[in-house]
Formats: sequence, structure tokens, C-alpha cells
Amino acid sequence: MIGWLRREQQQPSVQLGDITLPIAIKRHPTAKRVVLRIAPDGSEARVTLPRWGQTADAIAFANSRADWLARQIEALPTARPAAPGGTLHYCGRPLDIVWSSAAPRKPVLNGDRVSIGGPGESVGPRLQRWLESEALRLMATDLEHYCRAADVATPDLRLSRAQRRWGSCSTSGTVRINWRLVQAPAAVRRSVVAHEVAHLLHFDHSPQFHAVLDRIFDGDLASANQWLKREGRSLYAVFG
Repeated sequence: MIGWLRREQQQPSVQLGDITLPIAIKRHPTAKRVVLRIAPDGSEARVTLPRWGQTADAIAFANSRADWLARQIEALPTARPAAPGGTLHYCGRPLDIVWSSAAPRKPVLNGDRVSIGGPGESVGPRLQRWLESEALRLMATDLEHYCRAADVATPDLRLSRAQRRWGSCSTSGTVRINWRLVQAPAAVRRSVVAHEVAHLLHFDHSPQFHAVLDRIFDGDLASANQWLKREGRSLYAVFG
């Protein structure tokens, strides 16, 4: 009996050649069907089930799509941790990471480079904190702009570290935007902020919601959406 329980408690997985990919199973109260996704960093397969879904069905579903999962893994961008001599993206453009132990610890943006000093081993975390602060600054400006265009009060803004969603708007009005969007072109980042502002007026994706979004967004919405669909995973390559 104890051995059976241990087997039941093991992390389910799917075998993709030499890769053993963990399966994360989630039941969602409004789900109508089984949905399979892969984590942005390729660390796990994610299966969403209706409330009544069975764990065995989720595992079987993932295994039946092993070929698709393998293709998704192959398509993931190569991980590129932020380190001296490397690069990171800021507002859609690549920046060379220039490190010197004698330079200031705080990152300094200068043209197509970002200079940083301090201990070399903490360059990555400090660059991430810098990007997060830049994300908050830029997104706060975006939020104020689109709220003014929509004629709504500017709500609280929070940064999100979500692995799947680029933005969200709570029923209390708080807007959350994925900080990684600071790496994307400005129009892409701004499109997500505008999307959440439109939700302040219409908490759905009705024609009225899209009418507000089309009215307030001052860019090419289709191009921004296409960029996210095509390049979104690349925003996880440096900072995971």
C-alpha cells in the first residue's frame, strides 16, 4: 500500500526522447475542455482540466501529444543569462552589457550599451531589478496616457511575473503588467497596457471592449499581437 501511494504522489511526466518533461495539472472551474501548454521556459507541460477532469486523463492527453511538445521545446529560444559581455533587450533594442568592477553598481544606459559595476556574480540580478524599475516607470506613463484617452481614473499599477499572461485587470481596478514587456518594442508594451485600460470599462472581450481599445490605442494593434505571438517566448530567454 505504501509503495502504491508513493507512485501516485510522484510528479507525472512525459518522455520526449532523452528529455523527461514534468506535467503540471490544474483544474479550472470554468474550463470546458482539456488544454495543453508548455511553460515559457520549457520547464514543464501544463494541462488545464475542467473541475471533473481526471489526473490520468491529463497524463494521457500530454503523452498523446508528445510530438507536439517536442516541437515546442525545439522552438524555445536559447537561454542567455545576463552576464558581463552579453546582451539584453530594452524597448526592443539589444544592449551590450559592459561591466567594470570600478564602475558604479547601478546600471547606466548609454546608447546601445548598459554599463554596470560591482560584483560580477550579481550582475544578472541587478540588471533584472533595473529593468523592473524601468518597466514600472514606462508602464506608469503608458497607463496614465491610455486612462486619459479612455476618460477613466488611473488605477493602481503592479508589475507581474506571470509565466503566461502579459497583463490583467482585477475587479478592484488594479492593473498588472508583465515586467518582461520592457524588453519588447514600445508599441508592443503599450498595446498590452491599452488592452487592460479597455478592461476598466468593459470586463470582457465584447464588441464594446474592442471599440474602446481601437479608439485609445495609437498604434498597429494587429502587428503588436503578431509580435507577441511570434516573439513572446524570447522575453524569457535572459531572465527566465
